[in-house]
Amino acid sequence: MSAPNTPAMPSAATLDWLAKLIRHPTVSLTPNLELIQQAQDYLEDIGYLCAVVFDESKSKANLYATIGPAVDGGVILSGHSDVVPTEGQNWASDPYVTDIRGDKLYGRGACDMKGFLACLMSKAETFRNADLRVPVHFAFTYDEEVGCLGVPSLVEAINALPHKPAMCIVGEPTNMQVITQHKGKYSARAHFTGRAGHSSLPGEGVNAVEFAAEFVVFLRRLGQKFRNEGPHDDEFLPNHTTFHSGVIHGGTQLNIIPQDCYVDFEFRNLPNHDRNELKGLIFDYLDNTLIPQMREIYDDVGVDIEVVSDMPGLATGDDEEVTKLVMELTGANTTGKVSFGTEAGVFSAMGDIPTVVCGPGSIEQAHKPDEFIELDQLARCEKFLDKLLAVLVRK
Repeated sequence: MSAPNTPAMPSAATLDWLAKLIRHPTVSLTPNLELIQQAQDYLEDIGYLCAVVFDESKSKANLYATIGPAVDGGVILSGHSDVVPTEGQNWASDPYVTDIRGDKLYGRGACDMKGFLACLMSKAETFRNADLRVPVHFAFTYDEEVGCLGVPSLVEAINALPHKPAMCIVGEPTNMQVITQHKGKYSARAHFTGRAGHSSLPGEGVNAVEFAAEFVVFLRRLGQKFRNEGPHDDEFLPNHTTFHSGVIHGGTQLNIIPQDCYVDFEFRNLPNHDRNELKGLIFDYLDNTLIPQMREIYDDVGVDIEVVSDMPGLATGDDEEVTKLVMELTGANTTGKVSFGTEAGVFSAMGDIPTVVCGPGSIEQAHKPDEFIELDQLARCEKFLDKLLAVLVRK
C-alpha cells in the first residue's frame, strides 16, 4: 500500500515574508505606506526599479517594481495590499500575527491576498538572478476591498510608460484555478432631499423616505427583470446581472416628515452586459419619473448620486496568450468565471492589458474570522512562479 500524498510545504522565505506582510494592519482606507516602504526597500536593494504612485493624501500608495530588460512585453504580477477589518470578529489567535496550525496558516490577509504577495517577494531574488528576455513587474495596490480605488492611478501610470506589458496575472485566491471572466460592480449612495414638516400635514412636505423606498422597489424590479429575462450565463452564480440595496437610513422622528434619506445600492453585471445601459436605466428613472414627482410643489428637492465604485468586469478570451500560458503553467484544462470583482477588470479595461486571475487560497476563507491559507496552496504558487520564470528566460 502506497503512503498518502504529503502536502507540499512552502519555503521559509515565503512564510517569513507572509509574517512580515500580515504584521502590517493595512485595513482599507487606512495608510499602507509602511508595507509599501518595506517592499520597496527590499526590491530596490536587490536591483528592481521601483515607482510609487500615491493617493491625494500621500498616506496610501501603489508600488510598481520592475526587473529585466527595458523592452515591450513581459508580465505584471499584481495583488492588493489592503485587508478587511477584524472588528467584531472572534479570532482564535492574533489576526496580525501568523499562526500555523496543522496544514493551515492563519492571519488577516493570509489568503486575501498577502499570501500571493509573499510568494512574489520570496521569489524576487530568483527573478533578479535570471537572464530575463522580457521584464517582470510586481504591482502592489491599495484600497481594492472598497471598490478598487487605488489601481486606476497605477494603470494610468503604466499607460504612460514607454514600454507596454504584454499581460497581467492578478493573484486573487482561486485555488490556483484560471479565471478569465468576472462580473463588474457599480455601487453608489443616493441622497434624497425632501422638505420637512409636521406629519399631520403630509401634503405640505416632501417625504424623502417614501421616495427613497420607491427607488429601492425600482431597483428590486430591475433585478427581477434581469433574473427572468436575462441575459444569462450559467457559468456564473447567479447567472444574471443583480441589483441590491444594502443600507437605507433617513428621518429623525415619527411626527416629522423626513427631509433626508440615504440609500446605498449596487449592481453586479455580467461582463458583457452593457454597464452604461444599466446606469442609464437608473438615471432615467430618477430624472424622468421620481424627481419630477418630488418637485410637484417644491423645486429645491431632489436626488444626488455619489458613486462609491465603478469596477469593470473581466472577459478575457480563452485564445489570449495570457490565458493559454497560465493554463499551461497550472495544468488546467478549463477556465472559470466568478461573481466577485477584482482589479483584473481595471487592467483589462483601462490598460488594454490581457489579464487573468489566478492565485493561492480559497475565496471562501476571505473576510472571515480565522482567515487562513493552506500551506500547500502557497507551495503550489511558488511552483507556478518557477514555471513562469522558465518561460521568461532566454533560451
